Amino acid sequence: MNKSKNVPLKQLINQFLDYLEIERNCSPLTSRNYRHYLMRFYQFLKKRKSRSLPSPTSRGVSADRPTLADLNLENIRKFRIFLARVKTPQGRFLKKVTQAYHVIALRAFLRWLIKNDYRVVAPEKIELPKTESRSLKFLTAEQVTKLLNQPTISSIIGLRDKAILELLFSTGLRVSELVALNRDQINLKTRELGVIGKGGRARVVFLSKRAVSWLGRYLAARDDHYRPLFIRYSGKRDPSMSDEEMRLTARSVQRLIEKYRKKARIPIQVTPHVLRHSFATDLLFHGADLRSVQELLGHKNIATTQIYTHITNRRLRETHEKYHSGNQ
Repeated sequence: MNKSKNVPLKQLINQFLDYLEIERNCSPLTSRNYRHYLMRFYQFLKKRKSRSLPSPTSRGVSADRPTLADLNLENIRKFRIFLARVKTPQGRFLKKVTQAYHVIALRAFLRWLIKNDYRVVAPEKIELPKTESRSLKFLTAEQVTKLLNQPTISSIIGLRDKAILELLFSTGLRVSELVALNRDQINLKTRELGVIGKGGRARVVFLSKRAVSWLGRYLAARDDHYRPLFIRYSGKRDPSMSDEEMRLTARSVQRLIEKYRKKARIPIQVTPHVLRHSFATDLLFHGADLRSVQELLGHKNIATTQIYTHITNRRLRETHEKYHSGNQ
């Protein structure tokens, strides 16, 4: 079916964002990012279209509003040039990876349009900008130990932080998954819990004995009624506050990890995702297979997990060195 090219583009973008939220069950953060990237493209088209009109008097109320017809290769090419030249409020050019995110969002939008019988540019015709391969950051076993030993466990905050660090390294949870946990999700006896990860995919994660021990100590020290597994202890506090008002935020977790990273004098930046990488690296280095690590991390595709092949390659090299007769 050949649908009209005069459909307002903003209307289609909003429908696509609804699709991401309702049918694809994307996280609020993913939806927010896609909205940002696509609305930047929309505003670019709007300015470009406005400049091409003959005179202000000839401009109707919606004459400068982009339609599906404006979603063509020429305008996309100009948008790519715009992204390469635009500067942030800090005066820096957009990073290549940020430019790539805009293109990824645009290609996803085009795929959705095609799925809904709109005749538009094929997504494959829009190539992603080449980005520099980023080195995978993870902590050594010694660095992990140093980091995990930094919280002062004589206070409830220190106990909470110790439990957070142990849980992150024990499970490889994303920070969004960690802060969303409630007390009733934790089974200290079976040492496992269920989480809903990216795209609404459910998985079971397992707790180490050490993580269970520190979680138990932290929960035993709490005297509140709040459901969240991790709550804040700073700022305004009131017994009438809701669970969500007391829930620790992802940003707070990032800050506490950075605090302990500095205290441990670890020379690389440490984020919750670096601990996730460290979890995967630790498993692979001790003999776990890539498929199992994929399941534990909640990756949809094995290709995502293959960023860790440097570990398996190193382990294979050590096996070859140790056991091949030509090396004896």
